[in-house]
Parts: sequence; structure tokens; C-alpha cells
Amino acid sequence: MGRSQEKTKSRYQYLAGNIALFTISNFVSKILVFLLVPLYTGVLTTYEYGIADIMQVTLLLLVPMLTLNMGEAALRFGIENTEMRGSILKIGLSFVFRADAVVVGLCIASFAFVSTDIKWYVLLFALLFISNSLYEFLILYFQGCEEVPIVVTGSVSSTAITIVSNILFLLVIKTGLNGYIFSQVIAFTSASVIMLLLGRGAGLIRDLPENGDLKAKMLGYGAPLIAYSTGSWINNAADRYIVLALCGAAVNGVYGVAYKIPAILMVFQRIFAQAWQMSATKSYKDEKSGEFFTDMYRTYNSFMVILCGLLILLVNPIAAFLFKKDFYEAWIYVPPLLISVIFGALTGFLGSICLAYKDSKSMGVATGVGAVANVAMNLALIPHFSAMGAAVATAVSYALMCALAYKFVRKYVVLENNLLSDALGYLILVAMSVAMIGRIPGKYAVCSVLFAVTVLMNYKDVKAIAEKIFFAVRVRFNEKR
Repeated sequence: MGRSQEKTKSRYQYLAGNIALFTISNFVSKILVFLLVPLYTGVLTTYEYGIADIMQVTLLLLVPMLTLNMGEAALRFGIENTEMRGSILKIGLSFVFRADAVVVGLCIASFAFVSTDIKWYVLLFALLFISNSLYEFLILYFQGCEEVPIVVTGSVSSTAITIVSNILFLLVIKTGLNGYIFSQVIAFTSASVIMLLLGRGAGLIRDLPENGDLKAKMLGYGAPLIAYSTGSWINNAADRYIVLALCGAAVNGVYGVAYKIPAILMVFQRIFAQAWQMSATKSYKDEKSGEFFTDMYRTYNSFMVILCGLLILLVNPIAAFLFKKDFYEAWIYVPPLLISVIFGALTGFLGSICLAYKDSKSMGVATGVGAVANVAMNLALIPHFSAMGAAVATAVSYALMCALAYKFVRKYVVLENNLLSDALGYLILVAMSVAMIGRIPGKYAVCSVLFAVTVLMNYKDVKAIAEKIFFAVRVRFNEKR
């Protein structure tokens, strides 16, 4: 086998191995949490769920912003600088703790302006931020150290503790929203301690001198990503705030729970994204990286389109199982939100390529334009179409962001895929969504036919890359025997 073939095989082996481990982590974690949705919608009111949802989406904005994306910097520099991983951990933790201090200070200052009831929610949010910021940093840090088993252990332990504490707080002690938040604080904190113990974190940073040059490089990489992470957050979460402001907490609670079905698609997106980010960073300098990136883009797109179509087809029975009482009406928002996940996933894929080349500016522009479009469309559509306007605005803004990211990534690699075929696949998903939401006669028959067409259009790409990955894994397995 030639050197080029050996490198190609190695790339697929590395990606496949990480996908396997992240699959264990994400499936165990996300599926178990997914099965808890009936508990949440059965115990919490729409108002309580709306408050909890706002807390969680606020975390998505503030954690990367206030930590200056040190988690992403730790991942990027950890892969290429194996001898400096102790310094990377020490630098990253210092930024995390500073962010925690800022949030605590702001929360204490806010006590002078809010009522007693709100003060309690502010305190809960501060605890949630402290625990989540540490957890998210350590997940990315150990991913950058290529310690995937530690990442898997941290994720699974967080989920297990969340489940046990949710059952205790919501069903036994019956503490409602307070218990729901406390269970997350306990889970994030416990999982962080477990990861630090497994990774011998204290030993890595003990007696290490300050590495000013590395700190400057990490800051120079992470800080510009604030535009990227903030734009991504606006595309993902601004709709919740606008729905809350214009329609109320109850409608926002229903809309927030609608995201639980797209979360199924996000499980697969997250599995691949975690493994892909590591592979893109390792492979971007290779001579045949363009071929590898093209293969993975086409397969990723095809797989996500097929799975999205399946979920649109099955949205009603899934919603009937998950959504209790007044939450059932959330199903009508699901199809456009599913489509938005596809474009968000592809944007993340393309973003990993740009970030491998340390180009955070291009992705900042793409997400910034998408964010502005998102807010503008939300403000225009929600007053007329309520939460459905938010769902449509989210899908359209993600599509715009994906198109810009595709254009920017061509500076580094040309992806040889059929754009016309891709566009047709997306239009079929839109047609399925309209048929399902519009309740047209024979909607299940229509959607079944359209889904079959989608599978036939994308089957070849999925089959081709699956064969390459299985071959690489089989060769690796035989080498170890």
C-alpha cells in the first residue's frame, strides 16, 4: 500500500474510531435525556419550562463569550501541541474562573433592582453558569488532548446524575423548577470532578510557570471566535427571547419544547461534529485533504437529509409520545426547526475547515449576517404568525449562513458536490413540511413518497463512504489481531 493510500486509510480510521466513541457518549446521554421529556412536560408548567429554557439558552451565549472561547482554543492548540497540554489547561481554567467571578458579581449587583422571587432565579443562574462553564471547558480540553474516553465518561456521568437527581427532585421531593435547575448544577459539577480526576488535572498544572506566549496565542484564537459563537447563538436562541417578549412565557415554553424532536437530529450532528473537528485539524495540511473533505461533506449532507425526512414523516407519533397536555401543539413547529438543524450542521462542518486554517473571521461574517437576518425576520414574522414565524425565520437564516460558509471555505478547499441535487433535496423536505403542517388530504401518503425519493437520491453517497469507513476499521482491527 502506497504512502498516500496509507494516509487516506488512517484518516478514515481516526474519524471512525472517534465517531464510535462519541456515539456511545451521545446516544447514551441524549437518548436518556430525550426519554425524560415526558417527565418534564408532565411535571413542569409551560411557564416554568419557559423560564428554564431561557436560562439554558442564555448560558449558550454567555459561556463562550465570557470565557473568550478558551474551550475552543484548548481543543485547537491541544491537538497540535501535545507537550504544552498542562499549560493549556492552566491558562484555560484561569479564564473560566475569571468569567465565573464576573457572573457572580453581576448577579449580586442585580439584587438591588429585582424582586425577591427573581433574586432566587438569578442565584440559580449563577450556580448554573459556574458549573456549566467548567464542564464545557473540560469537555473541549480533553477532546483536544485526544482523551476521548475521558470525554465519554464525563458526558455519560453527567447524564446519569441528571436522571437520578431529576427523579429525586421532581417526583420524590417535588421541587419543580428549582429541582430541575439544581439537578443540572449537581450533574455538571460532579462530571467535571470526575474528568479532572481521570485526567490527573492537578498533576498537569502543578508548579507550571506562566506561559505568556501560549496564552497570547490562545487568546488571539479564542477572542475573535466571539463573533462566531455569538452569531451562532443568535441564530439558535434569539427567537426564544422574541417569542417570550411578544407572545409570553407560556407560548415560549411550548416553542422551547418543540426543539426536543430536532434534538434527535442534533444527537447525530453532535456525534459527527465532535469527531470531525478533530479530523479536520489533523488533516487540513494533507495533499488529498480536498478529496477527504468532499467525501465527508456529501455523506454528512445526505445522512442528515434522510434522517430529517424520516423525523418529519413521524413527527405526529413522536410528539404524541413526548409532549403531554398543552405541550402537544408544539409539533407544528418541528418540521422547519428540523430543516434548520441540517443547515446548522453543514455550517459547523464548513466552519471546522475554516477554523483548522485558523480563519475565524470568515465564520464570524457568515454567522453575523445570518444573525442579523434571523432577528429581522423574527421581528417581522412573529407578530403575524406567532411562534411559527420564529421557526421559519430560524430555518431561513441558517440556510443563508450555510451558503456564506460554503462560499468562504472555497478559499481553502473546493468541495466537488452537486449543488443542484442538494437544493432539490432541501426543497423536498420543505414540501414534506408544508404537507404535514397544512394537514392536506393523504398527507402521510404524500410524505412517504417524497421521503422515498429523498432516500433514493442520497443512498449512493451514504453507501460509498460507509464502505470506506468499514474497510478502514476492518483493516485496523485485523492489524491488531
